[in-house]
Amino acid sequence: MTVTLDDIRAAAERLEGNALRTPLLESPLLNAQLGCRLLVKAECLQLTGSFKYRGAFNRISQLDPETWAKGVVAYSTGNHAQGVAAAAKHAGTEAVIVLPEDAPEVKKRNTRAWGAELVFYNRDTDDRAAIAEEVARKRGGAALVPPYDHEHVIAGQGTIGLEILEQTEAMGTRPDAVVIPVGGGGLTAGISTAVRALCPETRFFMAEPAAYDDTARSLAAGKRLGVDLSPGHPTTFCDALTAPMPGEITFSINRTTVNGVLVQSDDDVCRGIYTAFNDLKIVLEPSGAIGLAAVVSGALEKSCGAIKGRTIVVIASGGNVDAATFCDALKKGAPR
Repeated sequence: MTVTLDDIRAAAERLEGNALRTPLLESPLLNAQLGCRLLVKAECLQLTGSFKYRGAFNRISQLDPETWAKGVVAYSTGNHAQGVAAAAKHAGTEAVIVLPEDAPEVKKRNTRAWGAELVFYNRDTDDRAAIAEEVARKRGGAALVPPYDHEHVIAGQGTIGLEILEQTEAMGTRPDAVVIPVGGGGLTAGISTAVRALCPETRFFMAEPAAYDDTARSLAAGKRLGVDLSPGHPTTFCDALTAPMPGEITFSINRTTVNGVLVQSDDDVCRGIYTAFNDLKIVLEPSGAIGLAAVVSGALEKSCGAIKGRTIVVIASGGNVDAATFCDALKKGAPR
């Protein structure tokens, strides 16, 4: 199973008029500070506040009429939940979302607002995929919409890569490197497939929270490794990046396209949130800010060498954050 440039182009046609073409944001002052041209793809401004709508819509729009009539089921930490709920509403079918009990309230509230039914699970003890499969079975074979490990979902996320190349060309440049937040790996798999096919010299880096460094360890080992979820394991406020293991399909793609993984602490991420707010005037959730954090913390330059004079694209993947969390992160991330 794989995803091709043609799959991504077909997804872009389906999404035309149904998803937003998000901007590439730039701050001259931030560029001067970093010594590179930093372009931030603001998927926090996408429908439902994250990139997840793209993959969900591409998956649901390809269901056959019989399956469509039974509705869709998804499991998610919150952003995919909203993407599936919105895509199902636009398609005129029902959605049930299996969501962690401790998901941010803004994600619970918005998922309900899109008309989805919520089923809650314990992030540390329950098997969310098994719960979703049981819900789908009880509903007579409703379609599962996985958060990352599905060709249609990956192709939908890959449309971001096509937009990046079109936008950078219009700005008179090409991306030397792209930094992408990683949980299960679907966003990276889609973007790297699209961009590498058309701009093979571009390098790709994933940004991952230190408490969930399964992708970094998996790439180093050459096989998929999971996170130890036993009681007392480290946590992160990057709630959207807590997939316990890279996806099977996504890992098979990313191990061939990605140049490195940039592991970030929650304190680093707070600095990314502050930078997005102060320099780019956008609100990012922790998971959405981790790519920017990897650049401003110096992790990208340490990993790939000098970035001076280069064009770096960062994916700001989402902006669904509770107000209290956001304000606290701003205070922690502000310069001392």
